[in-house]
Amino acid sequence: MTINSKSSVIRIKALGLHWRGPKLLAFEVYDHEGRLKGVRPLGGGVEFGESAKDAVIREFKEEIDTDVSVLAGPIVLENVFVHEGEQRHEILFIFDLAFPEGAFEGQERIRFREDDGTLMAAAWYDPQELDVEGKPELYPKGLKPHLISR
Repeated sequence: MTINSKSSVIRIKALGLHWRGPKLLAFEVYDHEGRLKGVRPLGGGVEFGESAKDAVIREFKEEIDTDVSVLAGPIVLENVFVHEGEQRHEILFIFDLAFPEGAFEGQERIRFREDDGTLMAAAWYDPQELDVEGKPELYPKGLKPHLISR
């Protein structure tokens, strides 16, 4: 396989784990035909001079307009993968988070817009039901064992 890389930059990202019982809040990733192919915890890039902890707090405020408290972490993962034929490389700082009391209570899904205007949706998923035949994948690869062992 030929890998075309537009960038040789290693991206630093901060992701947040919010739990509702045994289910993890994750945004949905669709393929080009509109089929759900995977899910990933919310979060985003760490800006220059910003701590990963501050970044995950900022990202949740920007994405779903809620304040979060960091409870634990980070788990640190390195993720090297190919996306749409392009090699990517990330270092991920992953934190356990809490929402303010009552936030998103009764909601099964959260809709939000990315910075580029893309409409996104997030829902709570049982990690045991991800990365199994006929079910969505959990991104980043390598995260599931950390979730199952918690």
